[in-house]
Amino acid sequence: MTKKPWISLGGIGVFAVLLLAVAPLVLTDHWLNNLGKYCCWAIAAVGIGLAWGRGGMLVMGQGVFFALGAYSMAMHLTLETAGDRVPGFMVLYDPLAPLPAFWEPFRSGAFTLLAIVVLPVVLAGMLGYALFKRRVKGAYFAILTQALAVALAVLISSTIRESGGDTGLSDFKYFFGYVLNDPANKLMVYLIAAGLLIVCLLAVWQLYRSRFGELLVATRDAEERVRFLGYDPANVKLVAFVVSALMASIGGAMFVPIVGIITPAEIGAAASILMIAGVAFGGRASLFGPALGAMAVGWGQSSLGSTWPEGWTYILGLLFVVVILFLPNGLSSLPARIAAARRKPDAQSTPAVPAVVAAELEEVRS
Repeated sequence: MTKKPWISLGGIGVFAVLLLAVAPLVLTDHWLNNLGKYCCWAIAAVGIGLAWGRGGMLVMGQGVFFALGAYSMAMHLTLETAGDRVPGFMVLYDPLAPLPAFWEPFRSGAFTLLAIVVLPVVLAGMLGYALFKRRVKGAYFAILTQALAVALAVLISSTIRESGGDTGLSDFKYFFGYVLNDPANKLMVYLIAAGLLIVCLLAVWQLYRSRFGELLVATRDAEERVRFLGYDPANVKLVAFVVSALMASIGGAMFVPIVGIITPAEIGAAASILMIAGVAFGGRASLFGPALGAMAVGWGQSSLGSTWPEGWTYILGLLFVVVILFLPNGLSSLPARIAAARRKPDAQSTPAVPAVVAAELEEVRS
């Protein structure tokens, strides 16, 4: 086995120590809570890196799966706070109306956790199967997934009594029996989110170095050749798409107890594009790039967005343009480009390989 996978594994170990051991010791409660929020976005970004960076699928509708996890968790926490009563926002619109039937199962914590995993897997499986089997890809795939995110945000906004509408679900007091206002419990929730990010990185690291990871890259670069070799590219892309959806749902589920609110603004087209921007900024094809890029964009949104809300959007757009023009593979490609620039004088001093030999080497590699 080459050294590179083990270097990546060591990097995950260092990242885990920083998030799980160092951060709780050096950060204030406010910034630790913000870091937990960034970890939730990073979990979704790791899945986008798998689907887009390695699979070539521009998933611009991850807000759909983020919403499935977020609203599943929010419904459970809302019912846990309300106890035997109907949630307060429902009473405002109809004091005598009963709790909607689809809310009832979310009183169970076990059902809620199951829904966070099963709902995105089923929806992504059905959607991916319908699209990939018909060979829908490229801009058509991106537009369709983004349209789903917009449709879901509009649907939630229009169902005020059932979902809280534009005001969303908030004012959670308990997290599976634990009081959320307790600093020790807030630390516990942060550690769960950070731990889940590490688990997702480990899962993607294993996928990248497996035969599936090789097939995924081959499908991205030469789909027809993969088909001629006897593999179905649709099945390969479907697995990556489902895993990406599951990670987005997990990130959404942990986002709710950390931030304390979920609204359609967090799951619509703008939120999905923000996730894509973070992945592109960090480097979509690398292991750590999507997570670090999402955390950096999240920090910018929290810091600059609060002090300069109008200008933050322009800064993000300018940053995105600069990265695409000068670093199309994201900031993660910067060390390799610097190393290549240092080796360039040596390369100029060596004799060039004849074109015929180079063509033969390329044929052997393929």
